[in-house]
Amino acid sequence: MAPYPLSEQMTAFIEKTVSFNSTDSSITGLRQAYSEMCRAFTPERPTGLQVVDFELDGVAVRSYQPPTSGASCIVYLHGGGWVVGDFDSHDFICVELASTLGVRVIAVDYRRAPEHPFPAAFDDCLKVWRALLARPFQLDPARMLVAGDSAGGNLAAALCLALRDTGEPLPCAQVLIYPGLGGDPRLPSRSECIDAPLLSSTDVDCYHALYLQGTRHPNAYAMPLLATDFSGLPPAWIAVAQFDPLRDDGVLYAGRLKAAGVAATLYIGEGLVHGCLRGRGQVAEVDALYETLFGYLAEKL
Repeated sequence: MAPYPLSEQMTAFIEKTVSFNSTDSSITGLRQAYSEMCRAFTPERPTGLQVVDFELDGVAVRSYQPPTSGASCIVYLHGGGWVVGDFDSHDFICVELASTLGVRVIAVDYRRAPEHPFPAAFDDCLKVWRALLARPFQLDPARMLVAGDSAGGNLAAALCLALRDTGEPLPCAQVLIYPGLGGDPRLPSRSECIDAPLLSSTDVDCYHALYLQGTRHPNAYAMPLLATDFSGLPPAWIAVAQFDPLRDDGVLYAGRLKAAGVAATLYIGEGLVHGCLRGRGQVAEVDALYETLFGYLAEKL
């Protein structure tokens, strides 16, 4: 791997993360190794936070309800290349968002590839959004925000595109953290970060192939950067990691939103790598990302 100018804290975080890598490259092996790694980075939940699992229109969801929460709600879509990850893998950030901001968080356990390729995950996220706006929940979309990291950022952007296209109520904002949006493989970050820690360009290609299998001509709901019209979408906060082959996906998406008249804030995470959200409290650069993220969410909610 080429040298990347990483801080000592980030290097230590990466070393701990990769220590859970397995020689079993099967889908089952990848999921088990990923889950073990995630557990090692998941802190205890604070007392008073009510966590309940249930289903909405056949899709598994998990609700995080802090002791004092108003009508605001964050719908969170987890990362993991559409292949790995679940409720538990991203429990850490859902707990953090709910407890720090005092808002309800709904996490979506969408179906994963390769067993369920596109559009399964996208369809599940759309079902949950619509169910939250219907009875008995009837949440106010003006107080709802959709957020996601990596593949979850892809699904969040795709959800916004679909809702706009059908004229349905939109979230008050979309928050995408190092999202994979289907950018051209020739984007500079693909070659500059070809063997970046925790996510290589080859990894990106593999995840795309598993998610899009059987899809001969992907559309914007699969890869949002394929959209031809970015107008009328919710305001966006987009964070990218400096050493991430997907960096330019987020940069390009922010630029296209702005060109279409949509408010978009781009956070360039200097010294960050893909998947670094678990470095909260361990890596100063990650803590800075969280503080900026919380500031934006507090304004919107």
